[in-house]
Amino acid sequence: MKFSSELKSAILLKRYKRFLVDLRKDSGEEFTVHCANTGKMTGCADSGFKAYYSTSDNVKRKYPHSLEVTENEQGQLICVNTNMANKVAIEAIENGLIPELAGYQKLTSEVKYGHENSRIDILLSSPDQVDCYVEVKSVTLLETNGQGFFPDAETVRGQKHLRELMHIKHSNQRAVLLFIVMHNGIENVAAAQHIDKKYAQLFAEARLQGVEIYAYKAQVTPQEVKVIEQLSVLDT
Repeated sequence: MKFSSELKSAILLKRYKRFLVDLRKDSGEEFTVHCANTGKMTGCADSGFKAYYSTSDNVKRKYPHSLEVTENEQGQLICVNTNMANKVAIEAIENGLIPELAGYQKLTSEVKYGHENSRIDILLSSPDQVDCYVEVKSVTLLETNGQGFFPDAETVRGQKHLRELMHIKHSNQRAVLLFIVMHNGIENVAAAQHIDKKYAQLFAEARLQGVEIYAYKAQVTPQEVKVIEQLSVLDT
């Protein structure tokens, strides 16, 4: 998935109020950009990191710039705009890069479903197959030795999604949790029991009940984010 506009670079100063980040240009000018990420962004938005931002032509926006990618001290690029994960997943499915989700005739986004007033990220359907419900999660939390974790903060919403997927599986349809890894340094993924114990418990339960869980790594550059390989999803 290519970025809709050319990204420019600056130095990250600080993130605050969750959705705001201050940057500094080489000229010394400081400015504020929007950050589409509700997580803690641990290790993804430290002061001094290089930051890549896009610019919108929507004159009504209070903050015309958006933070898209950061680069840590190890030179690893991280896509911090979580809205990109669904776009990357859809593009990968449509291009046949995720074999487990290939062969469906129709892909629909943001479909209402479930017992808890939810919307599924991707619904795959064909006349001759059961429907496939795909919940997409962006993974950016890197700890030691390439170990990636989800979530990076307690997530009641994420817990709800796991319960919904188990209900889908019980109704004899396909239920899929798809991790899109948006950090170039991550080599495998696990549920973050040390951050959200309840999520990890539901994750393990969902796996036992037949919810399919896959992780695919995206290569992040200042030009695009695209799926390149499958990663292992470890037990908690």
